[in-house]
Amino acid sequence: MAKISESSGNIFLDLGFPPHEAAVLLLRAELAEALRQWMESEGITQTQAAKRLGITQPRVSEIMRGKIELMSLDYMVGLCAKAGVSVEVRLAA
Repeated sequence: MAKISESSGNIFLDLGFPPHEAAVLLLRAELAEALRQWMESEGITQTQAAKRLGITQPRVSEIMRGKIELMSLDYMVGLCAKAGVSVEVRLAA
């Protein structure tokens, strides 16, 4: 019988990543999803997005395919800024 556990709210933590890595991976995934939604709402192709973001189309493809381990948080935040996607950080103790 399969064991079912309630999610912590961070899939990467649930998969066994150390807490510090899980936090960064989740932020990267959320930023990648925001960029994917931006492309969808703008109705643009990966090539058009690449031109607007000043990166290559293969790099856009990596983001769309969830290859988030290849990108830093700084890089992803910068792309969101170029796309006009607001990024907000909230800290909780």
